[in-house]
Amino acid sequence: MSISLIHYFDYKSPYAYLAQAATDSLEQRYGLPILRIPYTLDIPSYLGNAQLNAEGRDMVGTRNAHQWRRVRYSYIDCRREANRRGLTIRGPQKIWNTSLAHLGFLYACEAHHFQAYHATVFARFWERALDIEDQAVIRRVLQETGVCADGFDDFVSGRGTSLLETLQREAESAGVFGVPTWRVNDQLFWGSERLPLIEALLENSRPDHAP
Repeated sequence: MSISLIHYFDYKSPYAYLAQAATDSLEQRYGLPILRIPYTLDIPSYLGNAQLNAEGRDMVGTRNAHQWRRVRYSYIDCRREANRRGLTIRGPQKIWNTSLAHLGFLYACEAHHFQAYHATVFARFWERALDIEDQAVIRRVLQETGVCADGFDDFVSGRGTSLLETLQREAESAGVFGVPTWRVNDQLFWGSERLPLIEALLENSRPDHAP
């Protein structure tokens, strides 16, 4: 059975950050190229908007109590797993627009050199050490991780933005609504707890698998 595997991520999702090691492992263990596609979440549409001041007080005030409980639990949950792996997850103080960082990823992909950029953006963002909305900062990360960024500004102002919008529409047409999501052929799997199902599909697709 021929297998196509796509992974959708967003740099502002802590669950997507934690899913990267498993995604890399799938690719290595099964020798199957995984197409990674950025999917920019519209968090305010389902969790409300928020922005914290220096004292940790919300300056927007559109989240209800249920949404705040859900958000707080999510970060507790992710920090537990991050601590177990030696990773850092510090909750962001606002809901960031990750589109520029996603454009950087697409640009790095076209240079066939996305791995270092991808890992650096995820790690620094969750350490609160990266202004993910600053185009000059993203350009510097590209350069630092070995990607020639001479054409990045033109990419952002033209073809790259159109490409990102197209990928977003295609993902949503396929049923994607959150991250981390994996698409195996025409089947969607949302959340890392679905990885055993993905592995079972990949095992069954091996040429030496006995029916």
